Amino acid sequence: MNWKQKLPDPFVIGLVFMVFVASFFPFRLEYQHFFPLQEIIYWGITGIFFLYGLKLDPKKIRQDMGNWKLHMVVQLTTFMFFPLIVLIFHPLFVDSNYYLIWLATFYLAVLPSTVSSSVVMVSIAKGNLPAAIFNASMSGLFGLVLTPLWMSLFLARNSNGIALNDMIQQLILQLLLPVLVGLMLNRFLSKMVRAHQTKIAWFDKIVIFLIVYKSFSAAFLNDVFSQVSSGVFAVLTAFIILLFFCIYVSINWVSLKLSFSREDTITALFCGSKKSLVHGSVFVTLLIPDIATQSLFLLPIMLYHAFQLFYTSYKAKVFSRTVETNS
Repeated sequence: MNWKQKLPDPFVIGLVFMVFVASFFPFRLEYQHFFPLQEIIYWGITGIFFLYGLKLDPKKIRQDMGNWKLHMVVQLTTFMFFPLIVLIFHPLFVDSNYYLIWLATFYLAVLPSTVSSSVVMVSIAKGNLPAAIFNASMSGLFGLVLTPLWMSLFLARNSNGIALNDMIQQLILQLLLPVLVGLMLNRFLSKMVRAHQTKIAWFDKIVIFLIVYKSFSAAFLNDVFSQVSSGVFAVLTAFIILLFFCIYVSINWVSLKLSFSREDTITALFCGSKKSLVHGSVFVTLLIPDIATQSLFLLPIMLYHAFQLFYTSYKAKVFSRTVETNS
């Protein structure tokens, strides 16, 4: 094995580094005069979703609609089964000091699946790649509606939430409208987007780094993490790993019951068990106006993201070697 393959994902390293920088050099409000971080993040988010619309191919989406059983498994797992598992624990936390931590975990559960990493992992594992592209794309679109809808059930009762009308207006202007504009321009600019995929991927990551830095800066300045002791952090990490395997094993079982092919099973496993840090980082800026609290909502996502990358990378290589051995 190449020594570079043993290193953690550079994106995960970058996230940890931004938290480290925020703890020692937090971004203060008076710095806005010299470096308009808030405005850069706002337009960065708009740019991410405009480019997302440019990358969606309407023709491919229409072509891949036929494999409906696979699509139903992925989307129902992402937006129904995932949230319901965490929802079971709601009565235990609703009147406790750990309610925000539960809500942050629920926020993770209602996010859409990843786009790029799901497709890459399915490709490595030699799964159903067109179906992976379809499900990852549709998950992102469904998430524009379903994620805020799920969260509105609880944010309406919480002082950290915002008015539903304001939330819908922000979602339309900053996320949905750029996606629609990107879709309309797809046939004119899609070749250029494909030619610069690496640069676009780094643009997404840089915007996320800035969101993480801003949120954790506010958290350290306001001492938010005083409510997350080492014991609570350990329990949260264990629960998130357990949640991942609960989803992963359930998808595998359902795939067997539905007699999915090997390729479809891989796609269901990798697309259905993933959660998008891109969407999570973006939505938190719209749904949680309290910047200091945003970092608490990002914590479960960052833990889950790091683990899902680690485990699915390992499984993708295992699936790939199995094909090579049988061929």
